[in-house]
Amino acid sequence: MSGPVEAVARSARETERLGEELARRLTAADVVYLEGDLGAGKTTFVRGIARGLGAPERQVASPTFALLHEYVDAAGAVRLRHLDLYRLSDAARELDVLGIPDALAGAPVCVEWPKAVLRVALPPTWEVRLEAMPDESRRVAIRRP
Repeated sequence: MSGPVEAVARSARETERLGEELARRLTAADVVYLEGDLGAGKTTFVRGIARGLGAPERQVASPTFALLHEYVDAAGAVRLRHLDLYRLSDAARELDVLGIPDALAGAPVCVEWPKAVLRVALPPTWEVRLEAMPDESRRVAIRRP
């Protein structure tokens, strides 16, 4: 994955495999923005990233109501943070209340529904765009901004 990648995932497992592939390139400082409509496969992609980083994928769920989930390995170390900003407005004060970006240091972060204000506080190092296709496959585009 040295340059932009575009792929078609024909199943949830293939979407997860693309996430696992990206996980091999992530460092603790990386921030992955996930964009796509509801049901496009953003959380499924994060499940693959979590698996690739050594966190049990069964822990992965959309953090829409919790805003933030942390996924840990068997030793209790945070392997991945998963943030969902769907319910937030695009206001800097909301990010301040959440302690962003300081509260997210030390592990890669995946952000669903990133807002414009977040690009200043926590700019992406990777962008993933998922699109649900009529045949139920997913078009996945991965790039560095």
